[in-house]
Amino acid sequence: MPNNKGSSKNTLSQKAKHETWEWIKAIVIAILIVIPVKLFVLDTMIVPTGSMIPTIMPGDRLFVDQVSWHYNDLKLGDIIVFWTPFIDKSSLAMLGPFDQFMNDLSPDHVNGHVEYVKRLIGVGGDTIKLVPAPGHPYFYNVEVNGKIPNALKDRLYSKVGIFQNKDYYDELAHPQNYIGSPDYQFLLYYNQDMDYTAYYDSVYKKWGNYVTEDASGNITVHVPKGYFFAMGDNTTDSFDSRYWGFVPMGNMIGTPFLRIWPLNRFGVMK
Repeated sequence: MPNNKGSSKNTLSQKAKHETWEWIKAIVIAILIVIPVKLFVLDTMIVPTGSMIPTIMPGDRLFVDQVSWHYNDLKLGDIIVFWTPFIDKSSLAMLGPFDQFMNDLSPDHVNGHVEYVKRLIGVGGDTIKLVPAPGHPYFYNVEVNGKIPNALKDRLYSKVGIFQNKDYYDELAHPQNYIGSPDYQFLLYYNQDMDYTAYYDSVYKKWGNYVTEDASGNITVHVPKGYFFAMGDNTTDSFDSRYWGFVPMGNMIGTPFLRIWPLNRFGVMK
């Protein structure tokens, strides 16, 4: 009787090798498809903080359309995703392995930066100020070019950062010059946590008076051409343009349109 054990083992070994090779090819093909899509068409991000509560919760994973905003004008009040104009060390540390890997593939000019999700408040040429919100003594509505945008009429904001102190961006960039500031420890912490000084020194000084203050102490922010201003919905717990200023339009990624996780919150973004 012929002994087929050896040939059976060889057949099984060849089958295992074939299946392994097929899996490797499938993974490589998936990566070759996913990476270009991720970089140029459809981004995915996980939100690590509560700056957009209740609209977006910590741990939500979003799909972001990177294409449409190039052809359809963004509207004030739109939720947007963008690269920070500075390196944010603490946010980088929050990224999971997949998001860290994709972050490493980002364009050179934002390498080491992270994705933020906020609401668009103003674009180049706009003037922004906070006005008292009727019935809400401690909160404010945002006024853009002399009126409250329809999409922002129900949004309330805290008067902090640049709206409270016209020198705030300079203080954040150079806290050593403002040791007497009541925010000194906050300024020092965030200055060390992000590469803000280099960004500030490279662009802010060329703009001149991007912030003005009237005789009553009301502050107006003037958004420079080619930049935008963004704030979070969770106004008392959002690190946004009130604190660190303007973002280059070249850092815009797109608009989130679908929440894919957690499953009990799966659905189209509004």
